[in-house]
This record gives sequence, structure tokens and C-alpha cells, in this order.
Amino acid sequence: MAHHHHHHESHKNIAVAFFLNLAFTFIEIVGGLLTNSMAILSDAVHDLGDSVTLGLSWYLERLSHKPRTERLTYGYKRFSLLGAVISAAILLTGSVFILSEAIPRLFHPEDVRVEGMILMALVGVAVNGLAVLRLKGGTKINEKVVMFHLLEDAIGWVAVLIVSLVMKVVYLPILDPILSVGLSLFIIAKIIPNIKEAVQIFLQYTPRGSDIALIKGRIESLRSVKEAHDIHLWSVDGLHHIFSCHLVLEKNISIKETQGVKEDVRKVLEEEGITHPTLEFELADEECRSCDS
Repeated sequence: MAHHHHHHESHKNIAVAFFLNLAFTFIEIVGGLLTNSMAILSDAVHDLGDSVTLGLSWYLERLSHKPRTERLTYGYKRFSLLGAVISAAILLTGSVFILSEAIPRLFHPEDVRVEGMILMALVGVAVNGLAVLRLKGGTKINEKVVMFHLLEDAIGWVAVLIVSLVMKVVYLPILDPILSVGLSLFIIAKIIPNIKEAVQIFLQYTPRGSDIALIKGRIESLRSVKEAHDIHLWSVDGLHHIFSCHLVLEKNISIKETQGVKEDVRKVLEEEGITHPTLEFELADEECRSCDS
């Protein structure tokens, strides 16, 4: 394939990966029930979660490029966050359900059909491996993310394959719930930071890696600026940050000079990765009305 790897191609890849994964998830659930293997069911949950993530991120990625409207003044950028939250919720629910089924089996292992497990695992490695190879050339960040998800699924299946091959030699049915619990805990541990980050963005926390005190200091060291206060900094989606502040200027500054101040401040903010600032000017002896807010 030549280098003109454009937008449409990436959508097509993600769509293919999505439908493959979704179709395969149902086969896995059936396979997991037939082989009575919790490990396969936990991989099924992982794959289901990833299919949903794929489908949503693909759909919402397309939405997020739509222009802003009167009711969505920041456009559709936040929708990608919503996608992350929904898929995290599905993965969490699934993993908790699997744990509730798998933990009792640690004490009362049930028989599993090892041949079926080996077969399912081979198919699992093949399907996810192919999907990874299909997306390997992708440069866009969401393609990288998708590839990473599929790679993780492939590793999950490799684990199932190894465990089922071991059981072919030494039949230890307890290995199945042990692996299942391991996979589920891995999924949960991975999701929690994502949920935390999404919640912080929704609660308008300052973006990670931004230091308000530092920004305030940099602005206040500019020429003609006496003070910066009533500073707000938050993120629409983790990538696009919004900033507003009041600048107290020297008393005898001309309107012409305020233009320069504005430019200087914007420069400082751009270096901090803030592209959407709103600045309000006040003169040194002016009462600030919204300061206490």
C-alpha cells in the first residue's frame, strides 16, 4: 500500500476492525459457555468492550469534526469523552460480573473442555493478530489506540492458549478461574485511570500538566500587567483547553498598548498549549465585580 494513507482509509480500517471484533465477540461468548471456560468469557468481555470502544470512537471521531452549533458552542469535541465513559462502564460491568462468577470457581473448580479452549484461543489469536496487522501502518492517534486495544486482546488470547495447552498436559481446572480473575483485574486496573481522567475533565479540573501558579507568574511578569486574577482553566476534551482571566493593567496605558499586552499573553498561553483564551482588562483602581466568585 502506498503512502497516501488518508482519512477514508482509516475509517474503513476501523469499521472493518469493529465488525470483525463484534461478530467474533458473540462467537467467543458461545465458545466460552460451551467449553465452560471463565477465561474465554473474560476475553469475550474484553473484546466486547473493545468493539464498543472502537465503534463509539469511530462514530464520535466523525462527530467531533462537525462545526459548533448554537446549542453546542464548543462543537462536538466533548462527545469523544462520552464514548470513553460508556465503553469504560461496559468493561467495568462485564469484568465485575466475570469476577463474581470466577471467584467461587477458585474454591470449587469446574470441568472445562480443554480441546475447545485450545481451538477458541487459536482463533482468538488469529483474529486479533490479523486486525493488529491491518492497522499497523496507521499514523492517526486513534488508529494507534485501536491497535493497542487489539494487541491487548491478542495477548489475552495468547494467555488462554498457553493455559489450555498446559491443561492438555496437566489437567488443572483451577487454572481457568485463576487466569480469568487475572484478566478481569487487569482490565479493571486499566480502566480506572481512564474513568478518573474523564470525570476530572467533566468536573472542569485544570488539565493535567498545567500549572496555574506558573501561568499566573508568567503573565504577571509581562510589561504593563500589574496582576492577573479570577483565572479559570479547564479542558473540553483533554486536548483543547479553555482559559479566562482578568488582567489588571497600569493606570495610564493607552488602548493601543493593550493590543500588545493581549498578544504577549496569548503567546505565553500558546506555549502552555492553551488555544482558546478569553481576557478581560481592568485598570488598576477599578473594582472587580466577579472577583469573589
